[in-house]
Amino acid sequence: MHTLAQRCNLNGCASHSLKEKMKSSSNTVGQISVAPMMAYTDRHCRYLHRLASPSALLFTEMITTGALLHGPRQRLLAYDPSEHPVAVQLGGSDPGDLAAATAMASAAGFDEINLNVGCPSARVQEGRIGACLMAEPELVARCFTAMQDATDRPVTIKCRLGIDEQTSDEFLHRFIDTTAEAGCRTFYVHARVALLNGLSPAQNRSVPPLQYERVFALKRRNPELRIVLNGGLTDTASVKAALEHCDGAMIGRAAYSDPMLLSALHAEEADSAAPTLTEVFKGYRAYVERQFHQGTPLSNMTRHLLGVCAGLPGARKFRRTLSDASRLKASGPEILDEAWTIVEDSVARHAA
Repeated sequence: MHTLAQRCNLNGCASHSLKEKMKSSSNTVGQISVAPMMAYTDRHCRYLHRLASPSALLFTEMITTGALLHGPRQRLLAYDPSEHPVAVQLGGSDPGDLAAATAMASAAGFDEINLNVGCPSARVQEGRIGACLMAEPELVARCFTAMQDATDRPVTIKCRLGIDEQTSDEFLHRFIDTTAEAGCRTFYVHARVALLNGLSPAQNRSVPPLQYERVFALKRRNPELRIVLNGGLTDTASVKAALEHCDGAMIGRAAYSDPMLLSALHAEEADSAAPTLTEVFKGYRAYVERQFHQGTPLSNMTRHLLGVCAGLPGARKFRRTLSDASRLKASGPEILDEAWTIVEDSVARHAA
């Protein structure tokens, strides 16, 4: 976590205690990724996250094959060129539909295509999507093969440790072995089982206990595979611990609630200085200006900015200003300047 002194230095950069560990990776997009999160990692969120971290691999929200095949595919696959490297996550279980969706995503220029085998939502289960597919590794293998045949981009899988009563190492190993035999080389593993009956998606992110050692053991058992740890990583210390055992770390809601965590992690990974809070805010302010004049509602963009000043004096008033629906509806991008001034003035008073 950042100390108050670090956060109050609006133009400062982060420490470098993880740099040597991160530089040891051969992964061309670095070891840090931001998890696909429904209702969160839309294109505006990803633009902000890219400003905070030039190196992290970003993910879209999950996009179902049905939405791409029959819906507004151009809007669903839209992204800013600055987002690269960016992966698209697909949800589905029909190999033909997944192949078609993969071809669309590949043509749109995404750097990686990921198959969702981890979402515990009851709604997606009804469509035979997400974590329920862990019980059908042969089907997932066929889906993977169809997807990989449809693109020259890497196809990857995001999964859990198990589902419901099927939580043994034997169950997990059978899933990994079957899909790896089909050619999958990268697995993003949420270090919890998914309880598909009785728990909401939010509860599935906290009620089943984290089991990091099982993910570490999975990597030891499969040294040829790229295993990325997901789940419960909230600061640089937990990321450092994950990278001692795995090939990468996937950050979820911690990156959303405090985007500057990504800047701190980038400072550890890259030789260049990390983006400062001032640079991130000003860059996003310019983006909001452009998008606003193209018709994007302010509230669609400011909601992603609410955590950027986390821990700073004035942060609460900053959040209130940028989440006031009536004011946002009646304002233009200048409301961001008002919110930023609140933080600057509060920081100055705190330092005096």
